[in-house]
Amino acid sequence: MNKVVSGPDEAIRDIHDGATIMLGGFGLCGIPENCIAALVRKSVKSLTCISNNAGVDEFGLGLLLKTRQIKKMMSSYVGENAEFERQLLSGELDVDLIPQGTLATRIQMAGMGIPAFFTPAGFGTEIAEGKEVRAFNGKQYLMEHALHADFAIVKAWKGDKMGNLVFRKTTRNFSTSMAKAGDITIAEVEELVEPGQLDPDSIHVAGIYVHKIFQGSGYEKRIERRTVRM
Repeated sequence: MNKVVSGPDEAIRDIHDGATIMLGGFGLCGIPENCIAALVRKSVKSLTCISNNAGVDEFGLGLLLKTRQIKKMMSSYVGENAEFERQLLSGELDVDLIPQGTLATRIQMAGMGIPAFFTPAGFGTEIAEGKEVRAFNGKQYLMEHALHADFAIVKAWKGDKMGNLVFRKTTRNFSTSMAKAGDITIAEVEELVEPGQLDPDSIHVAGIYVHKIFQGSGYEKRIERRTVRM
């Protein structure tokens, strides 16, 4: 099945006000830049965004924060974003901070069809408030629920027209799980190829999980810190 769409604007056309969206990437790598720009253009609002981090000012999810399109942020690392901090402290943004391992596992469980699981992470902290606690082998665990989304948006290195995806290095960290946890999964890729051109043993996400795919352009590929040795 050919799942190719013309570009990011067509890919995100069905995303509506109040939608819950997962956005892949790790730090500043693997960010679905084209789709985020399209969401800004569409001016869709009151979004709940699930992402490991909240971007930085003027890049990634920072663009949607700047235009006040995000109502709630569910993430693990939110540093290096002054606008995020301002909205959080002023009460404009609802924030659910989740331990990184718990966030990853909640997304994985959604993709696997497992509704909940127990983890020791967060026990005895504010994270445990209102959650069921059980003891296993003398240790306390919190029950966490799987984390689903209306839409999952990921950026891959390569993909074919049937939606099979190949990622590079740390961009796999959340994207491969998110692609399986959204009701509708959208993939933008650096290189779009014909079916059969990808090595089957190198495919990280099977096309069965992907509903729309397009070849992106103009990626900045930022790094978080440039380190040089004198």
